[in-house]
Amino acid sequence: MRHILTAAIIACASTVGAQSLHVRDADTIVVDGTPVRLNGVDAPELKTRAGQDAKRWLTNYLRGRAITCDLNGDRTYDRWVGVCYADGQDIGAAVIAAGHALDCRRYSGGRYAPLETPAARSRIKRAGYCD
Repeated sequence: MRHILTAAIIACASTVGAQSLHVRDADTIVVDGTPVRLNGVDAPELKTRAGQDAKRWLTNYLRGRAITCDLNGDRTYDRWVGVCYADGQDIGAAVIAAGHALDCRRYSGGRYAPLETPAARSRIKRAGYCD
């Protein structure tokens, strides 16, 4: 079963009409009240400076963009799992290419591995479940 979510956010406001977006951290966003785990993205935890920087970067990156998510039907904790897009561009690819997260090969199949930056590889500890 596949689900599609859409939302847009303008400036610092997080709502447009009845649609909303909130960034929990660099691998989880909340679209219209639905938490979505970005499939294949391994981002640092918020308790770290790298995690705080990643969340700030993602919040700024998504500002003013139309967000769509293609959910794969899986769940982890309270989140649906899927690939989300900002104006048609893969958000997971963007956060990894910007050096704020790593590829989680176990779930991505390695599709984001070529986008990892050397700086991110040296600064971010890869989650054990991603190998």
